[in-house]
Amino acid sequence: MSSKGGNSRIGTWFDHHVYSFVASLGRVLRKPWATALTVGVMAVALALPLGLWLVLGNVERFSGSVQQSREISVFLKQDVAGDRATALAEELRDRRNVGDVQLLTPEQGLQSLRDKGVPATAIDAAGDNPLPYVLVVTPAGDEMMLAAGLEQLPEAELVQHDTQWRERLDGWLRFGSRVAWVLAFLLGLGALLVVGNTVRLDIQSRREEIGVLQLLGATDGFIRRPFLYLGAWYGIGAGVIALGLLAAAGHALREPLAQLAASYGSSFELTGFTPQVALAVLAGAVVLGWLGAGFVTGHYLRQTRPTQT
Repeated sequence: MSSKGGNSRIGTWFDHHVYSFVASLGRVLRKPWATALTVGVMAVALALPLGLWLVLGNVERFSGSVQQSREISVFLKQDVAGDRATALAEELRDRRNVGDVQLLTPEQGLQSLRDKGVPATAIDAAGDNPLPYVLVVTPAGDEMMLAAGLEQLPEAELVQHDTQWRERLDGWLRFGSRVAWVLAFLLGLGALLVVGNTVRLDIQSRREEIGVLQLLGATDGFIRRPFLYLGAWYGIGAGVIALGLLAAAGHALREPLAQLAASYGSSFELTGFTPQVALAVLAGAVVLGWLGAGFVTGHYLRQTRPTQT
């Protein structure tokens, strides 16, 4: 007997969840303009921090790609002969963190100066060619570690590479990440308020129905459930639109970004969210809508719950 009663209660609970799920979708579809306004505001609030995170992730990935393609110039000592310079270039090519090595002879360096417009009189005044052999090394891994290793070469006189740009970029990325978290908090709070206000209006339009249910002894959970699903529908709609906005923005920026990357010698391409991250975004949007509806509904029910005398 008790088992049947328990199964009946579970069935009733499940049926009400299904009813609330479908009925809340119906209420959303019956008010398309109000729904579009609520979902649109929520979508923008979600898209802004998500877009900033997406940009930061791509910039960080791009900086790593550019870093690997940056060249390190190793100026050999003046007394290093051509045979030794060639052998050293071959040794470096065998290293795992080296992508390529180009050997520039003193004659090539002198010709480069002429091509850059250095006056011939200044070159002739130097007498014999004073330029050393130069190894132009392309990293295949961490540039900083490779440069540090090249500085230890006995034949190296000067190792030239730019590290300041990476330190500054890392600082900006850290700052951008903090800004993204602050935006996510503020705009997430805004999304909660938007959903809460919309659900509050829906509650006001149904206050007589809610009052009757309370007088009949309906629990707060029973009354709250349809509004929770209403907030969840707002959330999933906002999440879908936010992802669509970001996808459209990525499509618009893909071609100019590819041209910019090509100027750095990189084949970098803009990437969006993975399917797992997109699902997480949708889940987070549903949770925001659910929480916003839950806070407002719970506050209303606490204020209107009949007291026993």
